[in-house]
Formats: sequence, C-alpha cells, structure tokens
Amino acid sequence: MHLHHSFYTLGVNSLPSHGELSVLFSGHAKPRPSHQVGPAVRNYYLLHTVMSGRGTFEIEGKQYDCERGDTFIIFPEVLFTYTSDAVTPWYYRWVAFKGPLSQPLLDSLGMTPAQPIVHLHDLRDVIRIYRRLEYTLKHSAYPELADLEANGLLRLMLKEFGVENAGRLAFHTQSAIPDIDRQIKQAVRWLSLQYAQQISIEDLSRTLGYHRTHLSKMFKQATGLSPMKFLLKVRMERARELLDGQKHLTIDHVASSVGFTDALYFSKQFRKWYGSSPTEYRAGRRTNA
Repeated sequence: MHLHHSFYTLGVNSLPSHGELSVLFSGHAKPRPSHQVGPAVRNYYLLHTVMSGRGTFEIEGKQYDCERGDTFIIFPEVLFTYTSDAVTPWYYRWVAFKGPLSQPLLDSLGMTPAQPIVHLHDLRDVIRIYRRLEYTLKHSAYPELADLEANGLLRLMLKEFGVENAGRLAFHTQSAIPDIDRQIKQAVRWLSLQYAQQISIEDLSRTLGYHRTHLSKMFKQATGLSPMKFLLKVRMERARELLDGQKHLTIDHVASSVGFTDALYFSKQFRKWYGSSPTEYRAGRRTNA
C-alpha cells in the first residue's frame, strides 16, 4: 500500500468498543498521482477529508470532483472508487467507524449515499480533531481510555459536518416554529430535568427571557397546567417511581430527591396528589405485591 503513497500513517484502535458508535482507525496520507482505490466495498463507514490537491470520488454511479475542504463518505457494502488527480494528487485525512448509531446519525446530518460530499469552508477545527484522534490511537498508554476519547472526538468532528449542512437538515426547520412555542418546549424540558432543584417561576422566566405573567399564561395554554403545577406533577410522578422501585430509600430521601427540603410538606403534597401518604402508598404496594 505504501508504494502508492508519498507518505502514509495510521493509528488503529486496539480495543474498540461495541457501543453505538466506535472508531476503528484514523490516519493521513498523500497518494501518488492517479492512485486509485476500488471499485470496492467496505464493511464500515469511512470519511476522507481533503487537505490539499484534487481527486475524484465515485459512488452509486455518480462521480464527484473533490478538492481542499471536501469530505467524501464511504458507506458499508456500497460500491465506491476514489482516484487522486494525475497532476495535483490530493493529501487527505480519514477516520473509520462503525456501530448501530452510525447510519441514523449520518442521516440526521445530511450525509447519505445520495449526498456523500460535505464541504467545509474552514478546516482548522476538523484538522485539530483529526490530529488528536490519530495521536490518541497511536500513543495512549491506556487503550480503553483511548477508545473513549476517540469516540468523543468522532462526535465532535461529525458535529462540524452537521454545522456545515445545517441549512438543509431536518432540525433546521425548527426555525419556522414561533419563538414562544420553542420556549415553552424548553421550559417543559427544563422543569422535567431540574425538578430536584429549588425552582421558582422567577428563575424559569429569567432563564427563558420572558415576564413571568406572560410565560405562565402561554405555558398553561400549551400544557393545561401552570409551570408550578407542572413541576409538582413531575415531582409527584418521580416520587412514586422512587417509592415503587427504591425500597431502601426513606421518605426523607425520596423527598430530597424530588426537590423538597421538608419531608412533612412533601408527604402532605403527595397525599393531596395521590390520596395517601408516601408511607401508606408504599405499604399498600407491599400488600398488593
């Protein structure tokens, strides 16, 4: 292989994980003029980003001229060919990966066999990621940690491609959603995740940049509940989950876990919501079991 390159270097993941996204190897090379790979197939995903020079990439019967800033994508079991230019052969970096998340993730970023090229106007961030990725695979004293870092770096790299493709991605259509609707969805997520904290409507309004009265009105129109009633609902549902599944937790523990500093007040709220105290609810569950 190296006879066909002016230089060629590769870092291999010696302990790739079997998770949803896993880096296999990464490297960089400068092929000689007119060097061709394929027609062939691979059983993994392979990204090549052109740093300089030119070449062509062919997939599904279509040929693409590639130059600096272009990344071309090889998909598993899809026939491809790529060839360096006869006059100004390309120099590129690459990363190979696999895993069940790979295709859905690439699809969401607009990277498909029908659209196999992404052009980056600024390569600096991607070059830094490629360099660190290859160095990690080559030099880490802890292969397990190298795998963890490599997979994180791959995600950062794919994010850069997503940013470049943002104008034609599905999530870009969210810009057509009215601002208040997006903010209400954000408020719902915020309350659903921050329920264990001491939260006030003032905190929520300040975070989202709305007056509390306006936010409360719009939130209730969208959800049927005021923000604080929605928060109480989230807390009570989570408390019931803990009472059902975490038998070792005391009532004080459960109260603290769902954002109440006073276990007695928590018990009163739980009784109002479910018709029995947390202790009675847990006892009833044990009896029914």
